[in-house]
This record gives sequence, C-alpha cells and structure tokens, in this order.
Amino acid sequence: MTDDLYKSNRKKYDDIVKTSKTTGMKFTTVSGEDIEGFYGPDDIENINYLSEIGFPGEYPYTRGIHHTGYRGKIWTMRQFAGFGSPEDTNSRFHYLLDKGQTGLSVAFDLPTLMGWDADAELSEGEVGICGVSVSSLQDMEILFDKIPLDKVSTSMTINSPAAMIFAFYLSVAKKNGIPFSKLQGTLQNDILKEYIAQKEYIYPPHPSMRIITDMIEYCTHEVPMWNPVSISGYHIREAGSTSVQELAYTLADGFAYIEACLDRGMDIDNFAPRLSFFFNSHLDFFEEIAKYRAARKIYAKRMKEKYGAKNPRSWWLRFHTQTAGCTLTAQQPENNIVRTAFQALAGVLGGTQSLHTNSMDETLALPSEKAVKIALRTQQLIAYETGVINTVDPLGGSYFIEALTDKMVNGANEIFEEIDSIGGVIPAIEAGYFQKEIADAAYKYQRAVEDKEKFIVGVNEFIEENENIEIPILTISPEVQAKQMKRLGELKQSRNQDAVNQSLKDIKSAAIDEKNLMPVFVEAAQNYVTLGEMIGELKEVFGTYEEVSIF
Repeated sequence: MTDDLYKSNRKKYDDIVKTSKTTGMKFTTVSGEDIEGFYGPDDIENINYLSEIGFPGEYPYTRGIHHTGYRGKIWTMRQFAGFGSPEDTNSRFHYLLDKGQTGLSVAFDLPTLMGWDADAELSEGEVGICGVSVSSLQDMEILFDKIPLDKVSTSMTINSPAAMIFAFYLSVAKKNGIPFSKLQGTLQNDILKEYIAQKEYIYPPHPSMRIITDMIEYCTHEVPMWNPVSISGYHIREAGSTSVQELAYTLADGFAYIEACLDRGMDIDNFAPRLSFFFNSHLDFFEEIAKYRAARKIYAKRMKEKYGAKNPRSWWLRFHTQTAGCTLTAQQPENNIVRTAFQALAGVLGGTQSLHTNSMDETLALPSEKAVKIALRTQQLIAYETGVINTVDPLGGSYFIEALTDKMVNGANEIFEEIDSIGGVIPAIEAGYFQKEIADAAYKYQRAVEDKEKFIVGVNEFIEENENIEIPILTISPEVQAKQMKRLGELKQSRNQDAVNQSLKDIKSAAIDEKNLMPVFVEAAQNYVTLGEMIGELKEVFGTYEEVSIF
C-alpha cells in the first residue's frame, strides 16, 4: 500500500500535469490508449509480484521463459529471404549465413502462397516477384542445396499450402540422409489469421483446421524438434489492428488450435511445447514491450489453469518478432533504419526468442543485399554493443511497464469474452467480427495521422520537398518465370506418371476417409507431384472459401 505522504504528493503532481503547458501533442499510444503523465506505486499496488510478475524463468513467465535471458543464449537472428528462382534465394541464404545469420527464414512468391504452380494461368506476372518460386520437390532441392538442414534452423512463411511445402522440405532431408528427428524450424501454418487479416486462404475454415491438426499430430510423432505452427499476430497488426487486438486475436487463434488437437484426442503436453508465436513490433516502444510480457502471462495461466498442462514447457509462450513493415516509409527511406532499430530493441526488451529486422528499402522493392546486411547488423549492434543482454527483463518493475502490462492483460481478456459470446474463433471469422474490428481500428489510426494527432516523420511532418531517393533497388527479371515454367515442364515429362496418378488418388482418399494427410503428401512429394496438383485434389473434396463482405 502507498502511504498518505505519497498520495498527497501524487495529487499535487497530477494537478501540475493537468494545468501545465504541453507540446499540444495527443499523449496516447499508437493504438490510441491514453497515457498518464506519471506512474507510481499506486498504479501497480493491486498487482501481486509473485503471482503476476514473478522471477525470470518462473511461472507465469511475465519476465521471460528463461532464468538467464540472453545471458544464456542470444535470440536467433533470422532474416526473411526469398526472391526469384530457387537458385537466386539459395545464393542469398549462403550470403546471409556467411554474414553471421543464425537461422533461415523463407519468403515464398504469391503463386506458391496461393497453391498455384509457376505454369498456372493465375501465376502470370507474379512468379518470383515477392518471394521464391516453389512448385515441386525439385525446386526445394535447389533452394536448400548445400544447406546443412540438420544444423540450420529454418522458418517458412507459408500457410494454406504449408503441408505440401513441408512435405517437400522433409523429402529433401530424406534424400540427403538426414533423420526427421534432427530437423529444427518452424512453419507459419496459421490459417486462422489468413481469414482474419492476410486473406491467402484456399479451403473453408473447418477442413483447413483439420489439415493443421494433422500436421501437429504428425510432427509430434515424426519431427519432434519442429514447430508445426507459428500463431501469427504480425499480419493482424499489419492489417491495422491495435496492439491489444493483435495480442488477443493471436492468442485466441492459438487456443483454437489447442482445442482442435485436444478434440483429436492428443495429450496437451505432447504437442503444446512445440507451438510457437509470431508478433509484430510496432513503433510505440513501451506498448510493444508490455504486449509481449502480457502475452506470456496470459498464455501460461490459460495453459495451466484451463487446459491442465502439467509440463512447464507447455506453459511457455515462445515467440518470433518481426519489425513492423507497415511503419516503413517510401519517403526518406534511410529513416527506416532508425525505425527498425527501435522496434527491434522493443522486441529484445520484451524477451523475443528470434528476430527479423526489416530492410530500409522494403516499401520500394524486395531488399537489396546492402539493405539486408544493414538490417542484420542492426540486430548484432543491439546484441553486442548496447548492454541490453546483461540483465534479464531490465524494464521489469517499472511502474509504467507493469501498469501497461496489466492493462494489456485486462484488455485481452475483455476481447476473449467478446469472441466467446459469438461462439469462438471460427464463428467470429464467418460473422466478419475480426475483419470489422480491424477495419475500424485502421480507420481510426489513419484519421489520427491525417489530423496530425500522430506524426510520421517525412510523411505528415518534417517533409522534404522534391526528395530524390537514391537507393539501389532489387528487380526480378521476367526470365525467372520463363525459367521456372521450363523447369516444371521438363519435370512433368520426365517423372513417373503412374506414380503421380497413384499419389493423387491417395491424397483424395485420405481426405475423404479423414486419415492423416501428411504421410501421403510426403510420398507424393517424393514422386514429384507438384504443389498445384496436390492443392487441386483437395479442392475437389473440401471446396474453396469466400468470406462474408463487411461494410
């Protein structure tokens, strides 16, 4: 409890703040939450230290999941990479590993993300443009040529076709004699956030959930060191959500996957330790740090108290962070280096397990090698020159941070109640709830920018007239599409068509009979069945999805 002397002084201070001259800026977070001019003991007097904050590495993990924080192990520096042909991206992988990157992260082009082969009509003009083109096991073999899959952790940002892409990856490992038990990495594989934010879905929600549950079950038994799903708030935030919406919607999606696995009859302690999360790091420094701390606490309590997990590793919320692409500007693009550095530092102070730093040129094109190297060096500077790794959760105990963390927890719990009142995540998706809430939040923020309640340097304030941008831009040659189509055509001529036909029949049968789809995907991959062919078989069984329009 705070004493009377403190309370009287606090009142005097609050009165001073209310009557003093200010800059005229609106003192709110990026998400629009009001911020007090001062925080003190009374703002956290109802928070029990041991049960709500605790020690690093101890339940409820508000201060981090490891006792020693980054003193024991620095976060994985995992730069997102992928463009053009598999040869192009393989070269970039080797470049990044040579520069000190400690994990790979694969970006796929739009046709691959949508389950189209490079020779599909809808792929025209998009092959290799926003990521690497992968249509078959042959492409995956080239993509990871001379990459030691048993020594490098690989993250793949793929969702609707994640099972097939993973089958290609597993087949590469098998051909190289690497046991599945030695593979480490993460599939994004978060279809729920696709319906909510990114819109790269194929099938309706229920069969999509079935495929993901198949993958979690398969990995639990066959690929035990792999994270089969990375529940992603990143794209929810990029679509325009607030910080607390990102937090709540992401965790709600995670709980939906957990419940689907429990309904399958799986033991929570067998699969939960391999679930991971993926958050955005936006520009409101303290709000972001509070978000990560709140996420760990909410998750640990829910896993232990609601789902009955007994293994402490099941209570851990492990997460990857990417700096906010939506905050980068085409105007004065060198400023993006500074934005990214602050966002990365917030992720580190929030306790992330791995980190991607965006490149300064990403609003203009895919990153150049120079821009990627600066982004990687930003992480290395934070790790080795700032001193932030010296102590665990250095902002823990801050009146402001603890009050903001508690506010985040309460806000998320209110949103959970709203989702439950609709019937859960999938009914809320089908009703357009998430889409409407995010659209409203995005509109509110845009109005604040246009009314100059929020400043964006170089965009609505500190503008440079007649700006001349001189940054090298990475361009993708049209020859990439021609090359990929030629390779795919030759593959289709040389493979065993009888084996292909049998694999396609097996995929359809497994889908109809509700058998686990992963074994038949792996066999199909080894027979060089293409991504589009596998997707086509499932469309005949599951159909495709069109979302409800929200106005």
